[in-house]
This record gives sequence, C-alpha cells and structure tokens, in this order.
Amino acid sequence: MENFDLIVIGSGPAGRRAAVQAAKLGRSVLVIENRLRLGGVSVHTGTIPSKTLRETVLNLSGWRERGFYGLSYRVKKDIEGKDLGARLRMTLDHEIEVLEHQFARNGVRTFGGMARFVDANHISVTDPAGEQHKFGFEFAVIAVGTTPYRPANIPFNDHSVVDSDSLVTEPRVPRSLTVVGAGVIGIEYATIFSALDVPVTIVEPRDTILDFIDREIIEEFTHDLRKRGISIRFGAKVEKVALDAQGWVIATLTDGRNIRSDMLLYAAGRSGATADLGLENCGITPVDRGRLQVDPVTFQTTTRNIYAAGDVIGFPSLASTSMEQGRIAALHACGSAMPPAPEFFPYGIYAVPEISTVGLTEQEVRQRGIPYECGVARFRETSRGHIMGLQSGMMKLIFSLKTRRLLGAHIVGEGATELIHIGQAVLNLRGTVDYFVENAFNYPTLAEAYKIAALDAWNRMPHTTPIAPLE
Repeated sequence: MENFDLIVIGSGPAGRRAAVQAAKLGRSVLVIENRLRLGGVSVHTGTIPSKTLRETVLNLSGWRERGFYGLSYRVKKDIEGKDLGARLRMTLDHEIEVLEHQFARNGVRTFGGMARFVDANHISVTDPAGEQHKFGFEFAVIAVGTTPYRPANIPFNDHSVVDSDSLVTEPRVPRSLTVVGAGVIGIEYATIFSALDVPVTIVEPRDTILDFIDREIIEEFTHDLRKRGISIRFGAKVEKVALDAQGWVIATLTDGRNIRSDMLLYAAGRSGATADLGLENCGITPVDRGRLQVDPVTFQTTTRNIYAAGDVIGFPSLASTSMEQGRIAALHACGSAMPPAPEFFPYGIYAVPEISTVGLTEQEVRQRGIPYECGVARFRETSRGHIMGLQSGMMKLIFSLKTRRLLGAHIVGEGATELIHIGQAVLNLRGTVDYFVENAFNYPTLAEAYKIAALDAWNRMPHTTPIAPLE
C-alpha cells in the first residue's frame, strides 16, 4: 500500500488546484479520477462544454452580426448536432492535454477508478478492470463536483428528455425545447438554443429568476428574452412528463397547461456526487442533496484532516471560486499561510446575452441602509457598440454617497464576463467614482461604458470640489 501526503478525489477546478498547490509545496500528491480521462465535471459535461457550445452557436448562427445584416443572417444555413459536437471534442481534447501536462510538470500522480473511504486515513479504489487498490493518506480533499438531479417522475431517455450532462454528450438541435428550471444552467442553455432560432419555453415554479443578480439587470435581461420570443412560464411546476405517439414530449404543469416540444431539458437542481464515497466510514455526513458542509475559512469537513472544495460544497459553484477553495484547502493542509479571501468575486452567467456581476446589488445596498447613487450606460451609447451593431446591453454602477466608493458593478450584454474585471479591481481596491471620471479608457471600446455610467452617477452626486469632469 502506497501512502501520500495528500489524496485528491476529483480532477475538476478545485481538485486540480489543490493537487498542484500541494505538489508545489513539496508534498506527495495522488489524484483519483473515476472518468476515463482527467478534467472532472467542469471539462467533460459542465463549464467547458457549455461555453464551447455557446461560442459555436454564436459563430455558426451569425448572432453577433444580425444587428447589421438582419435576423435572417446565417453563417451556416443548416446547423446540426454534428456541427456543435466537432468543436466540442477539439476543445475538450486540448483542455485534457493541458491538465495532463500540468500534473506531469508538477509531479502529481494520477489513478483512474472509483474511490471509497475505508477510514479517515485510508481509501480503496476500484479500477476499470474491477481490481481493488488501497492507499493511505495524511490529508484528503473531496472535489467530486455534482451530478444533475433526476427525479423519479421524469422519464429521462437522454435523447428527447435530457439533463445538462446528456445534452452535451451527444448534442443535437431540436425543433423546439422546453427547459424546466430557470437557474444558471437552465437559462444558459435556453438562450443558447434560442440563438439557433429554436422555439424555447422556460418553466419556473418561482415568480423570479436569478435572485442573486441585481433586479434592474434581470428586468433588462427578461425583456430581451421575451422580445426574442422565449416564453417564460412563472409560478408553475411540472407535474408530469410523457411522450406521445409521435415522440413529442408533453409536459403537464400544475396550473393545467400542457407544453409540447421536441426536447425537454430538466435543469432543476444538482446533487453532490458523494453517494458512493463511503463517507460514513470517515465520519462525514452529507447535507442537502449530497453536498458537504465545511469550515468557510479552511474548507475542512467535520473530519479535520479531510477537506472539501468546489461544487460539492454548494454556492457559489463557480469554476473560479472552486479553484481558490481547492488552493486554500491545500495550503491549510500543508501548514502554509493562507491569503485572505477577497471580499468580492465576480459571478458570470454565460447566457445570450451574458450577465456578470460583482459587489452589492441595489437591493442589498438598500437593506444595509447605505446612501447611494446609481449610474447606467447603454452599450448602444458607445461607439464600439455602434460598430458591433449592438441593440441591447447595459452597465450599472452603484456608488456610496458618503465615501464615493464603488459598491457594485452589474453588466448584461456582449462581453459582460470580460468587462466585469475592471469593476472587480476597482471594488476590491476601494476605488471611487473619481477613478472612472478622471481616467482615460481606450476608444472605441465597450469598457468606455464604465466612464459613461460613472458620469451618469457623478452628475447626481454632491460634489466636494468645484472641478467638473471634462465630459
């Protein structure tokens, strides 16, 4: 039996970063992955496939050029599943190759198979041939991610009734699509297929979507969706799903309505992939659909030498934050100094259009009783927006009236997930409205929207100096 300083279960963003960080500190590290290839959920069915699918759709459909050439403009007339799958496979191969090289360069060992805890210091791994292997460890990081939630009353067949995993495994372009669940995953896929002119209906039992996003941004976003013909059925649950004689999917809602479509995507929640880990053998009890509870600073579970990071511990379930969680867990396990977690991190939703946000929403600012002012810029107000043919998209900045500091930045539109990092930097460095007003931005760029939004707020803010901005 081999012994390691650190064993990492899962090779997604959290597991990858934990393993590499520990290896750089001179520890012996083993990564166990139950898939045939490294990468975890992020590379195989999650982050990378969905974003690759989005980019492929936007390119082949000519979406970004329709503002100039009309709604009927296409780069490729008939887009099929094989068109979507070709780019997907190339991207995944590249990601896996980069990861394998990173592990090899840092001396991280890997082993393929299903891991199961024997006790708090030993693990058993069943390889693809069915043979058992036992390893000892001083510390372990659980980074197994999540799997789509599959309720028993939904007749999944991975063709016409699918979840987010099977949707990208064999992608196809349906004649129409029903999406159950208006969370991040459901909204992303609904808008991606809508960009292919597939009729889409979203079913959401609540009366709102994406509650952690600023409401004004969501209002702009939902207006754009409805304008494109996406139907949103709020306040109703799916009671039953069945296939008719012609193979169409019939979703029956609790309000009595039926929705008929060629494909139904069930995207109402995910569960931690912890059922087969033998957690009871090491004193860990999952909570809330298999997710694990951890110390929010060190990411230790109730068994102190075993850590958990990434989607398996719940919100925010971002690849970027998962990487930092894995790194911090490895640093703590190795006894190294841990950097303080940043107060604010960006959240990106790769819908069409993108949404990205950092800091406080207007609702949160009000709840805290902070006197504030908002500034808004429309992308169509920028020269770059005109050049790109943008008809929609906006940026909203929130500033404190007392300190003039930026409190939050919220963007919906083309390039939102890239643009947000300017707001992130200014926010974490405690910058003020004056930074945006007094500094030059490349022209023409969409980033110029920061200056426009800041000036919009500045014009309504009390001024302590007689110096007015030049614009």
